[in-house]
Amino acid sequence: MNPWMILASALLGLTTYVHVFLGGPEIHHVIQASSLSGSVRGVAAVLWHAVTVVLIAFALACAVMARHQNRALALLVIGIQLGFAALFVVYGLSLLGTLWVMPQWLIFTLIPAVMMCGLRWGQRGNDRGAALT
Repeated sequence: MNPWMILASALLGLTTYVHVFLGGPEIHHVIQASSLSGSVRGVAAVLWHAVTVVLIAFALACAVMARHQNRALALLVIGIQLGFAALFVVYGLSLLGTLWVMPQWLIFTLIPAVMMCGLRWGQRGNDRGAALT
């Protein structure tokens, strides 16, 4: 059992909770109640819920990787999260002039770091197993 991937899964579960129950009222509900066109509100709703689906999938993937190492899947999940972090940094700085209005880049940097530890843990486990044979 890989404790780093368990931690990553738990952090992703917490991130999903925050996204849905704190971000929803602060962002999603506000957009849906706005006077923006129906098509803009519709796209925003799809994107909001798509992020929820992605976060749940990432949490489940990390839970599975806690028992079954999958380097390619881990690198994909890490890469997408780092892409999310980069988007929060770029748009935070360019549109808002600060990183602190949208601090989500912190969690999307922390979780990949935890997952990288999980990859190293798994590799060390494989090296130990190979040494025993």
